[in-house]
Parts: sequence; structure tokens; C-alpha cells
Amino acid sequence: MTTNAAHLLVVDDDADMLRLLTMRLSAAGYRVSAVNSAEAALTQLAIERPQLVLSDVRLPGKDGLALFDEIRASHSSLPVILLTAHGTIPDAVQATERGVFTYLTKPFDGKDLLDKIAQALRLSTPTQTSAWGEPPVWQKAIISRSNRMAEILAEAAMVAQSDASVLLRGDSGTGKELLARAIHLASPRAARSFVAVNCGAIPEALLESELFGHVKGAFTDASTSHKGLFQAAQGGSLLLDEIGDMPPALQVKLLRVLQERVVRPVGASQSIPVDVRILSSTHQDLEAAMAEGQFRTDLYYRLNVVTLTLPPLAQRREDIALLANHFLAALAEKYGKRVSGFAPEALQALTTAAWPGNVRQLYNVVEQVCALATTPLIPLALIQRALRSPSVQVLTLAQARQRFEREYLVGLLKLTDGNVTDAARLADRNRTEFYRLMQKHGLTPGRFKPDSTAP
Repeated sequence: MTTNAAHLLVVDDDADMLRLLTMRLSAAGYRVSAVNSAEAALTQLAIERPQLVLSDVRLPGKDGLALFDEIRASHSSLPVILLTAHGTIPDAVQATERGVFTYLTKPFDGKDLLDKIAQALRLSTPTQTSAWGEPPVWQKAIISRSNRMAEILAEAAMVAQSDASVLLRGDSGTGKELLARAIHLASPRAARSFVAVNCGAIPEALLESELFGHVKGAFTDASTSHKGLFQAAQGGSLLLDEIGDMPPALQVKLLRVLQERVVRPVGASQSIPVDVRILSSTHQDLEAAMAEGQFRTDLYYRLNVVTLTLPPLAQRREDIALLANHFLAALAEKYGKRVSGFAPEALQALTTAAWPGNVRQLYNVVEQVCALATTPLIPLALIQRALRSPSVQVLTLAQARQRFEREYLVGLLKLTDGNVTDAARLADRNRTEFYRLMQKHGLTPGRFKPDSTAP
């Protein structure tokens, strides 16, 4: 083991499990401190801070979630992974809402555990942090604990060190400009300007002047010379947002700038050298645009040296509660509101909504409910109003199947007064399979007998 091996704190009251975890993690090259209670873990934290905590949920005295709460209060960015032999959906949701890095159920896959630990450490490794456990400065504006985003941020950190052009793809509202700014801040150009321009929001007649500048008298109303955004971003980074909306005539001029690294202001006879890192973004299908002749192939390959694709919010649902609470805290301060969080059913509605507008839509919803809130906890009714679905609960496909299956089994057992043979025959399943389904949903036939006193 090297002297700079990551230090892990492992907490489990099962002596055999604690020994097994210690051996496995030590064999993987980690330095391990092992304790058997939350209280002992807090004492160990006071002595020496680890880089990650791995804890069982069921512990004598304080449980794993209570331990996490205390860790979060004093070490807000220290990643915590929870293990449990009693994994339930409510526990998992609660852990995710509180900000636990991940949650694994015993018996767990050893490789999966090591992968999760490596991922957590990568996000808080000292080589990428300015202080113990604090996220790197370039990453602070991106609120996420999802695996998808962790992979994208790791790639962003690598590509930031080069001058390669980066194309950011993703639906509207996924945070492409935020990621572009993060790449700039992680790059050697961080001390210089970051400039963003929306290529679809500026009229075609003005876009060339906006990008490349113009000299006095170049056109009507050009009473003074104007530096373009390429010159404004000199030494730094320029984001060409919604590059797919750039008019074809300007695509030719942009290609020349990228090839020759000079710009010629409108009306000027001389070109000006520029040193700018180009980032571009789009929600459009550029391959289809090229096929239709709307986007130049040579420009596409100039811009698309590296591609990073941001997932829609619906594919990173573990971040929804984290983002919602982050936005709420900031907006409560902005509006001077005394709100402390979301009611459980309100948070559940947020985490199961469709979010076609992605993170931008989530921010708008949280801003609306914060402005209208009259109680410390945001109620479900306000969330439903903001989502414009007052009577519709949006479930994932897996949740909908789970709910239907349980209600179907309950209906059959009520119909047959708890007779499993009859219920299985009606369901066209054998008794063994039907018993497995009942066990999956915690159902027992005795609860449905006519003389049953079970609730």
C-alpha cells in the first residue's frame, strides 16, 4: 500500500462483515479504519478525517442515516456510502434526498462497491480540490451526485487541459452553458474571459458584427468601431450557443476564423490574430442538418473534436431532490422567505415528474413555489399547481408496474377470501409462483380470510 492511499472509514456492528470489508478494501489498496458503531465513527472522525465513509444502516444506538446527518453537519462534502441488508424503497429515497452518495443492498457485488468507492473518491480527490473534501472551484456550480454526471465531469476535467474544441450536446435546459463555463474554469485559460453568445437569438444582419466586430463607417449607424466577441474573449474561451442556428453564410466565415485564427471586422481591410478556445453547444441533430445541407460538414468536424452529451433530468433522477433543495435555499434567501424544505409527498412528486424542460424547468417550478409559499415546508398542492397536474401523479414505468401488480394481487386475494389455489388459477399462475409474488409484496393469505382480524 502506498503512503498516499485513500483513507476509508468503515462502520458495521457485524464483526464478520467488518473484517470482510476491511480485508477486501485493504486488498484493493485503500487504508482502512474500522469501527463498530456510529459513536465510534464520530470519535474517529475527530481524530483523523477520512476521504470516504462506508457505513451499515442498522447500527446500535445511532443508525447510519443519523450518522450521515452528523457527518453532513460538520463535513458537508465528505462522501458517504450506505450498506444495508434491509433495503427498502423509503429508506433509499430518504438516503438520496439527504445527499448520501449511493446506497447498496447486502449482499452487494464486490466489484460494484469498489466502482462506487472509486467514483466517489474521484469527485473529491485532493488532486482536484483546493481544500480537504471541498469540490474543485470549477465544479461548484454543478450540483449532482449521479453516476452519469460524474462520468461527464471526469471527461470535462480531462478535456479542459487541452485547447481542443468541444461540442456540448443535450436537450434545452440540461445545463450546457453551465458545463461550458466549468470547462473554462478548469482550463489554463481560467484567469481570462469566458464569453457566451446565442447564435439563434441575434438577427443574421447583426451576428457577423457581434462576433467579429466592425470599424467606424462600415455600415449605417456604425458611428464608432466595435470589438467583436472573439476579441472580447482573447486568451479565454468563447461559447457559441445553439451553433445549429447559425446562418450558412456565417458558417463559412466562422470556419475561416477557426482555420486561420484571425478575424476581420466588418469593413476592415486587415485581419486581427485571436487566441480563443472554442466551445459550442446545440440541442439540434447536426448530422440531420448536414444531410439537408443546412450545416457545413467541414465546420462540424472543426467544432466536434470532443463531444460531451448532457443527459436529460429524467435520466438523473437521483439529482432532483438535491437540485430542488439547493434551488430552494438560494431562492428563499432571494425572496426573504422562511422555508426549510419540501413536504415528503411534495418531494416525491418532484422526483417522479416528467421534466421535459429539464433543470431549467425544475428551477422555474421551485422559484414559483418558493414565491407562493406560506408555510415552512412546501406542500404537495403548490408543486402540483406549478407542474400543472393537480390530480395526476406521474410514476416511472417500474413504479406503475409495481403498483398495478400489488393492487392486482390484493384484488384476487379479496375475491377468493385468501384462497391461494383459487387466486393462482384466476391469475393463470402456479401456486409456487403466486406465493413468490405474494412474498415480494409482503402479502399473506391469512389477512384475507373472512374471520381475519389482521389490519
